Amino acid sequence: MKMIKKYKLSERDVDRIVEMAWEDRTPFDAIKDQFGVPEGDVIKIMRSEMKLSSWKMWRERVQNRATKHRKKSVDGVITFKCSRQRRISNNKISKR
Repeated sequence: MKMIKKYKLSERDVDRIVEMAWEDRTPFDAIKDQFGVPEGDVIKIMRSEMKLSSWKMWRERVQNRATKHRKKSVDGVITFKCSRQRRISNNKISKR
Protein backbone atom coordinates (compact mmCIF):
# COMPACT_ATOMS: atom_id res chain seq x y z
CA MET A 1 0.00 0.00 0.00
CA LYS A 2 2.90 2.39 0.65
CA MET A 3 4.03 2.16 -2.98
CA ILE A 4 0.53 2.88 -4.24
CA LYS A 5 0.26 6.00 -2.10
CA LYS A 6 3.85 7.05 -2.80
CA TYR A 7 3.23 7.16 -6.57
CA LYS A 8 -0.44 8.18 -6.30
CA LEU A 9 -1.57 5.16 -8.32
CA SER A 10 -5.20 4.35 -8.93
CA GLU A 11 -6.50 0.81 -8.69
CA ARG A 12 -6.56 0.71 -12.48
CA ASP A 13 -2.90 1.82 -12.62
CA VAL A 14 -1.90 -0.93 -10.19
CA ASP A 15 -3.77 -3.52 -12.26
CA ARG A 16 -1.99 -2.32 -15.40
CA ILE A 17 1.42 -2.39 -13.69
CA VAL A 18 0.81 -5.97 -12.55
CA GLU A 19 -0.31 -6.91 -16.05
CA MET A 20 2.73 -5.29 -17.67
CA ALA A 21 5.13 -6.82 -15.14
CA TRP A 22 3.60 -10.27 -15.66
CA GLU A 23 4.21 -10.10 -19.43
CA ASP A 24 7.64 -11.47 -20.31
CA ARG A 25 8.29 -9.00 -23.11
CA THR A 26 7.44 -5.78 -21.28
CA PRO A 27 10.65 -4.32 -19.83
CA PHE A 28 10.69 -2.69 -16.40
CA ASP A 29 11.85 0.49 -18.14
CA ALA A 30 8.50 0.71 -19.97
CA ILE A 31 6.66 0.58 -16.64
CA LYS A 32 8.94 3.28 -15.26
CA ASP A 33 8.40 5.45 -18.34
CA GLN A 34 4.63 5.12 -18.16
CA PHE A 35 4.01 5.20 -14.40
CA GLY A 36 7.26 6.49 -12.89
CA VAL A 37 7.69 3.34 -10.80
CA PRO A 38 11.23 1.87 -10.80
CA GLU A 39 11.95 -1.88 -10.93
CA GLY A 40 12.42 -2.31 -7.18
CA ASP A 41 9.07 -0.76 -6.41
CA VAL A 42 7.36 -2.78 -9.17
CA ILE A 43 8.65 -5.89 -7.40
CA LYS A 44 7.19 -4.62 -4.10
CA ILE A 45 3.83 -3.91 -5.78
CA MET A 46 3.81 -7.37 -7.34
CA ARG A 47 4.55 -8.94 -3.97
CA SER A 48 1.73 -7.06 -2.27
CA GLU A 49 -0.81 -7.75 -5.04
CA MET A 50 -0.12 -11.45 -5.69
CA LYS A 51 -0.39 -14.68 -3.77
CA LEU A 52 2.97 -15.79 -2.40
CA SER A 53 3.21 -18.82 -4.70
CA SER A 54 2.41 -16.71 -7.78
CA TRP A 55 4.92 -14.07 -6.75
CA LYS A 56 7.67 -16.68 -6.27
CA MET A 57 6.93 -18.16 -9.70
CA TRP A 58 7.01 -14.70 -11.32
CA ARG A 59 10.25 -13.69 -9.55
CA GLU A 60 11.99 -16.86 -10.63
CA ARG A 61 10.85 -16.29 -14.19
CA VAL A 62 11.92 -12.63 -14.51
CA GLN A 63 15.24 -12.67 -12.67
CA ASN A 64 18.03 -12.00 -15.17
CA ARG A 65 15.59 -12.27 -18.10
CA ALA A 66 16.96 -10.17 -20.95
CA THR A 67 13.54 -9.10 -22.20
CA LYS A 68 12.67 -7.54 -18.84
CA HIS A 69 15.79 -5.36 -18.85
CA ARG A 70 16.55 -3.12 -21.85
CA LYS A 71 20.27 -3.10 -21.06
CA LYS A 72 20.39 -6.88 -21.41
CA SER A 73 18.15 -7.17 -24.48
CA VAL A 74 19.40 -7.50 -28.03
CA ASP A 75 20.04 -4.18 -29.79
CA GLY A 76 17.46 -3.26 -32.38
CA VAL A 77 14.70 -5.44 -30.94
CA ILE A 78 12.07 -3.21 -29.39
CA THR A 79 8.94 -5.34 -29.34
CA PHE A 80 7.64 -8.55 -30.84
CA LYS A 81 4.57 -8.71 -33.00
CA CYS A 82 3.51 -11.72 -34.97
CA SER A 83 2.85 -11.03 -38.66
CA ARG A 84 -0.52 -12.75 -38.26
CA GLN A 85 -1.52 -10.67 -35.24
CA ARG A 86 -4.62 -8.61 -35.89
CA ARG A 87 -5.47 -5.22 -34.55
CA ILE A 88 -8.00 -5.15 -31.74
CA SER A 89 -10.47 -2.30 -31.55
CA ASN A 90 -13.56 -1.98 -29.39
CA ASN A 91 -12.98 -5.53 -28.05
CA LYS A 92 -13.58 -7.01 -31.49
CA ILE A 93 -10.95 -8.41 -33.77
CA SER A 94 -10.92 -6.34 -36.91
CA LYS A 95 -10.62 -7.90 -40.32
CA ARG A 96 -7.61 -7.43 -42.55
